[in-house]
Amino acid sequence: MKISKLNEVYLKIDTDDGLAKELECYFTFEVPGAKFMPAVKKRRWDGKVRLFSSKTGKIYVGLLSYIKEFCERNDLEYEVEKGIENEQNISREDVLGFIQSLKPKSRGQDLQVRDYQVDAVHSAIQKHRGLFLSPTASGKSLIIYSLVRYYNFLVDKRILILVPTTSLVEQMYSDFIDYGWHDKYIHRIYAGHELYTDKPVIVSTWQSLYKLDKEYFQEFDCIIGDEAHLFKSKSLTSIMTRLLHCRYRFGLTGTLDGSQTHRLVLEGLFGKVQKITSTKNLMDKKTLAQLNINCIVLKHTDEESKEIKDFSYAEEIDYLVSNARRNKFITNLCENLSGNTLCLFQLVEKHGVVLHQLMKGLDRKVFFVYGGVDAEERESIREIVEGQKNAIIIASYGTFSTGINIRNLSNIVFSSPSKSRIRVLQSIGRGLRRSEHKDSTILYDIADDLTYREKRNFTLNHFLDRLNIYNEEEFNYQIDRIKL
Repeated sequence: MKISKLNEVYLKIDTDDGLAKELECYFTFEVPGAKFMPAVKKRRWDGKVRLFSSKTGKIYVGLLSYIKEFCERNDLEYEVEKGIENEQNISREDVLGFIQSLKPKSRGQDLQVRDYQVDAVHSAIQKHRGLFLSPTASGKSLIIYSLVRYYNFLVDKRILILVPTTSLVEQMYSDFIDYGWHDKYIHRIYAGHELYTDKPVIVSTWQSLYKLDKEYFQEFDCIIGDEAHLFKSKSLTSIMTRLLHCRYRFGLTGTLDGSQTHRLVLEGLFGKVQKITSTKNLMDKKTLAQLNINCIVLKHTDEESKEIKDFSYAEEIDYLVSNARRNKFITNLCENLSGNTLCLFQLVEKHGVVLHQLMKGLDRKVFFVYGGVDAEERESIREIVEGQKNAIIIASYGTFSTGINIRNLSNIVFSSPSKSRIRVLQSIGRGLRRSEHKDSTILYDIADDLTYREKRNFTLNHFLDRLNIYNEEEFNYQIDRIKL
């Protein structure tokens, strides 16, 4: 087997037809939940992802180590083209010295660079690629900033930073300025902003760029994907595969969804996964706030449980978000919590608007954030809450579960059920930053027991899935049962 490099996206594998077919099977995976997808139901797709094509011989560059593992496991000879595996010889001490020379600050105070941040930057510079798994609030922005400053010296072309939301564009920009850089180096792209610039660093939402052709992406030598767990989507992979000559590729995320398909797609696009640290480790070191989880299981009446026993998942959700007693319970809970509180919901019109109507008359500042609130206003709300001690933010998961940093957040309330590992862990991360006013956070996980005889309802099963996540992450939790 001969392994050569077509470009910075794909390797080319030359081997006989039989072995190519074996390799295609080896890199074929079923997509979790595919059987529920319309394309599979209509038999237009078999629900599988094939990361190697026996027809073209193409496979993502980031999967080289898996190809070598396949060959070694099957006692096959292989030859890797010279230059593909070249690593840069740079010492950790030199990387530490470089980061310290940047003199990063936060709110005017010198930042203490943590060991795992240095390790991440060192590994990235050595290998030119990587997918770095580091929990929310662990300081990913400083890792990105350090890489940007390093490659700004090294590369001739531009650096592209892709983030999922307009809020994160503004936050990344604000962080870089806070660390001590000048805005003359940074260009922001989202709706209403120019696509073209002479500035060396572009921070953009992927939605602003994914329809552009390959020519636009030829000007980039370095790509950094923040919240990289989202890059499995078709739109984002299309951007990554247009960066044919972009040599330096780094993804950072706090969570992966646990599926092999998800991980391998991301590793193919960026590079091998490297776990930097864990939430539990950072809490033990008091880098992050201590997390306590209060699980509140609301027991609905037998009559209600019987009424909804044959409901579909969507019908059950509609029942829960429109339940007046449940919404009043959430309102009373938020009203009686001490400190800034983030109440997360899923459906804007059916739930978010209702909760806002119930809470806006409370004797404390109440903010309502959803997709219709523009990025500058969201950033303004975030900054206001940083200076508050008793505010409530009612926010959709889509806007505030990922990436938004609020140091002075004491409570999080899950008002809508979810079993998504990524969403749960990202949402918890909103409250884990320490501040001078706070060293612990409480999550209130609201679940609903509508069990009828032996039949458990959908969202109660989702709650059990969340408990599995808490156990895996070694989080402390207690369960209280309340008759609604």
